Amino acid sequence: MNAMLEPVERYRRLIDAVAPSLPGDDAGWLTSQRARATEHFVRQGFPTRKDEAWRYTSLERVLEQVWAPNAEPGLQPATADIAAFHLAKDAVARLVFINGRCLPGLSSLSGLPAGVQLGSLHSALEQQPERLAPWLGQAAQAGVSSFTALNTALIDDGAWVHIAVGTKLAGPVELLYLTTGPGTVAAHPRNLVVLEDGAEATVVEHYASLDDTACFTNSLTEVLLGAGAQLEHARLQDESAAARHISNVFVQQGHSSHYRAVGVSVGGLWSRSEYHNRMQQTQASCEIDGLYIAGDAQLTDVHLDIGHAVPACTSRERFKGILLGRGRAVFDGRIRVEVDAQKTDAQLANDNLMLSRDAEVDTKPQLEIFADDVKCSHGTTVGQLEPEQLFYLRSRGIGADDARRMLCLGFATEVLQACSVDGFRARVETRLQQRLAAGAVMGNSGE
Repeated sequence: MNAMLEPVERYRRLIDAVAPSLPGDDAGWLTSQRARATEHFVRQGFPTRKDEAWRYTSLERVLEQVWAPNAEPGLQPATADIAAFHLAKDAVARLVFINGRCLPGLSSLSGLPAGVQLGSLHSALEQQPERLAPWLGQAAQAGVSSFTALNTALIDDGAWVHIAVGTKLAGPVELLYLTTGPGTVAAHPRNLVVLEDGAEATVVEHYASLDDTACFTNSLTEVLLGAGAQLEHARLQDESAAARHISNVFVQQGHSSHYRAVGVSVGGLWSRSEYHNRMQQTQASCEIDGLYIAGDAQLTDVHLDIGHAVPACTSRERFKGILLGRGRAVFDGRIRVEVDAQKTDAQLANDNLMLSRDAEVDTKPQLEIFADDVKCSHGTTVGQLEPEQLFYLRSRGIGADDARRMLCLGFATEVLQACSVDGFRARVETRLQQRLAAGAVMGNSGE
């Protein structure tokens, strides 16, 4: 018997068991969407290393556990308990989720301006499922994978964000996802972010842990931007050292819209982040920056799939990795420029800083170009700290460890400065310094 069949059957039974309790079960369009996703998941199963997109990444750490979905926390946290996890101090609103469930008592939704809808996806699907019918599943349908299908089959809770035509938010919307025990916890959050024509907003997603409970997060965020809409989208994965995390972001852009994202992965035992954007409206632009940090026993995996299907669109992707101890990373980025996508301007870069002889990275930036009037580039680097730079700092009285930390922070800053949320940048810088100070930076630094 195929080793993958057992977990597939386990999840199929889970889908059948929770189906009666899922919101919106009286909405035919949603029932059909879940059914198609379930069929796809059962038919396709989980990927193996024979699949090119999973060539360097094993699912063993995810599938070895039996996870309890949406488990009730052993102890309900108080507002003071989660204050330290807030990244956007000037947030206009905040939604807080514990083990995949929205907690209104810990959330802050007062004072939202006119033209903004924000709340629990679970509540929206219970109360007004037809309101979401034009959008839910529209961005993700073109790139269905096993984990995307599993998330869709189990659509339950997450964030529903709708910004009306021309509305511009003065501060960020923060989505805080926390996990806590007891037991092994699974959550499949679904976020739906819709900006109508000319709307502007900043959305911050933060995934963290209240304790060291082993957890599995399978999140999916759909972003739909109208003509001229602008979204800044910051994401931080900083879950416990026992966490397994996979996230998929699907973007659908209107004419002259702009999507700017910063994704950072610093926590978790095993994590994978995917961005999917097929640009199908002219003059759209997309910028995605990312930073990943992997130390001993950690695997972090990043996949980009950016498609240019129409003329005169721009995309920029820049990801940096810092590898410590025996940390492993995978970067697989692809830009595809189709036949009709003349005047495309696309750039892809991946740079990796190796702080140990035992660290490992598999990097594969790709360009597929089928048009002839384009400006495209891609590249990757893998290296150590420059001895000359270390010597320069040490010759000015800076200690060896401090010099290494300064250079690592400088390496990361190029990515972090792309985010306008001060608290986000500060949190990542603090976490990076903590990781470096723990001693993993003491490997092969090039001295």
